Amino acid sequence: MMRFNDRKEAGQLLSLELARYKDGRDVLVLALPRGGVPVAHEIASVLHCPLDVLVVRKLGVPGHEEMAMGAIATGGIRLINPDIVSALGISPEAVEDVERKEEAELFRRERSYRGNRGPLDTRNKTIILVDDGIATGATMQAAIASLRQRRVRKIIVASPVAPRSVVLSLRRVADDVVTMLNPEDFGGVGRWYEDFSQTSDEEVQQLLEADHEVSLTTHLHEN
Repeated sequence: MMRFNDRKEAGQLLSLELARYKDGRDVLVLALPRGGVPVAHEIASVLHCPLDVLVVRKLGVPGHEEMAMGAIATGGIRLINPDIVSALGISPEAVEDVERKEEAELFRRERSYRGNRGPLDTRNKTIILVDDGIATGATMQAAIASLRQRRVRKIIVASPVAPRSVVLSLRRVADDVVTMLNPEDFGGVGRWYEDFSQTSDEEVQQLLEADHEVSLTTHLHEN
């Protein structure tokens, strides 16, 4: 199977699969930070759609943080996988400790990335929800649940890579799922990128600011 050079290339290629949404006046591209933002930035640029972020935090298993036992998202969304919690014997207190830490990070990222921007206006919009890869689907499930509270018209999950089984499960809760690679021998998102270096807070802020300036310029020209 192919590998992507980096998140920028992945976003450019994924945008081709989303061409039908180009210039849609009701379309909003939402990225899951941090890694989803460079991918979503390319998609928003090609589709001529505004870009914003939806902050979601994975709840990692204590001692094995790369494994998700649940996720939280903006709007008080909390999803826990009872099978994993039970199988690993994770106590309610341990779950609460992880959730408390991730909630603090969620609020920090919202302040850092969105600054003084007003609340997300997603009513009656088609949302393209983007991440750089989907391993278990826990964070994406939380993001979808958060958006369903906001009276959106449609949710399109878009990711360069995700296991086929995860895609099938996400199709039960999203209106569509658009991916390019669906390996069952997944081995982690980073395996499918040549360059999977960490996306910094500064890069997220710069990409969001660049998109915001383009959106303002476009709005002025249209009026």
